[in-house]
Amino acid sequence: MISPYMIFAAILLLTSGAYVIGRKRAFAVAGDRAGLMQMHSRPTYYGLLTAMWCGIPALVIFSAWSVFESGIITQLVIAGMPDSIRDLPPDRLNLIVNDIKNLVSGNIVSAEMNQTLRAAADHYRQLQAISSAALTVVVLALIMIATTMIMRAISPSLRARNQVETIIKWILIACSTIAIFTTIGILLSVLFEAIRFFEKISLTEFLFGLKWSPQMAIREDQVGSSGAFGAIPVFAGTLMISAIAMVVAVPIGLMSAIYLSEYANRRFRAIAKPLMEILAGIPTVVYGFFAALTVAPMIRDTGLGLGLDVSSESALAAGLVMGIMIIPFVSSLSDDVINAVPQAMRDGAYGLGATQSETVKQVVLPAALPGIVGGVLLAVSRAIGETMIVVMAAGLAANLTANPLKTVTTVTVQIVTLLVGDQEFDSPKTLAAFALGLVLFIATLILNVIALHVVRKYREQYE
Repeated sequence: MISPYMIFAAILLLTSGAYVIGRKRAFAVAGDRAGLMQMHSRPTYYGLLTAMWCGIPALVIFSAWSVFESGIITQLVIAGMPDSIRDLPPDRLNLIVNDIKNLVSGNIVSAEMNQTLRAAADHYRQLQAISSAALTVVVLALIMIATTMIMRAISPSLRARNQVETIIKWILIACSTIAIFTTIGILLSVLFEAIRFFEKISLTEFLFGLKWSPQMAIREDQVGSSGAFGAIPVFAGTLMISAIAMVVAVPIGLMSAIYLSEYANRRFRAIAKPLMEILAGIPTVVYGFFAALTVAPMIRDTGLGLGLDVSSESALAAGLVMGIMIIPFVSSLSDDVINAVPQAMRDGAYGLGATQSETVKQVVLPAALPGIVGGVLLAVSRAIGETMIVVMAAGLAANLTANPLKTVTTVTVQIVTLLVGDQEFDSPKTLAAFALGLVLFIATLILNVIALHVVRKYREQYE
């Protein structure tokens, strides 16, 4: 049986060959330099057009075939099985289909299965082989037909560049459409589950409740399951840790970006910038270990020395380490934006008698403000979505407190906690994770809209 990976590799190889053939065909049609001047497009565009006509239809057929192949083969295998199996309930029939697929893939030894399932597995393999051979024939035939047609169409009057640009434009539109529909799909999937949650728990209790304890009782006599779904402590903990992280990351990251781009010499910049960006490559679990084993004990010992009551896991420890982790995002993005400000603006300020400090404050930073705000927003999103550091340094307790020395939790930590293990999706405990995700999505969206509005207003005043 021909592997799908081999078919895909053959499509890419033949597409590359079609580019070379199409380009050579354009040179052959032109004949000489004078003929090339008469061609509508450069030979490269004829090669690209040939490659696109060769590869795109074949890839579309290959993708569609790969998507529907398994379902069609499964239906044909089920249709060939005895009536006693075909009439089984859907859940039991799915188990049998899974056994057949496991037998085909070699995860189940055939001696452990009965004769009917072994015959079904053999039938499945035969259909797979037929499907693979048919796909190979269809793809190769399609490539040959498309290549032949476009080769015959190559002429000085063929607008190859226009067609290539049109195809690329539609590819870009398709990619952007996929991204849009993916976002809509994610939002709707979260929304529908959140609606199910709000059918069981009131929206008022969720948004304004002051106690979070989503343990639901399975039996009436079960203890320790209060089932309180007030999300205020969870969102308060998220805001506190994110605010601490931003207080650490934004000033340090922005000041370091200003120094590296405006004041540091090239040698120092070439050494310091890569060293700072190494922080972005450290796994978050390593930051979590650092927070739990170093920062949290240091904060606790310092607090005890000052007579303060400090928890072993605190929002301050998580926020500080999260801020250190986010510094490279703010610094790197701000540095790139500041460097993108035209040198002519600096020279103009210097020509008017401004000092370097005045130029940075009154010219460079206002011009780079939209990009800096974008970097800060990215850092805020990273802080809100961080989970591992909070789990290891801040804990899981949903305490409503304004004291950063106490244990708190965040939205993402609670979402992970609620969805870990085998869960019933009809339970408010599990559905609460989707409600938290929906509210977090709305809050982030509002934050982005406000930030864009502020940046647009400031840009209008600056321009």
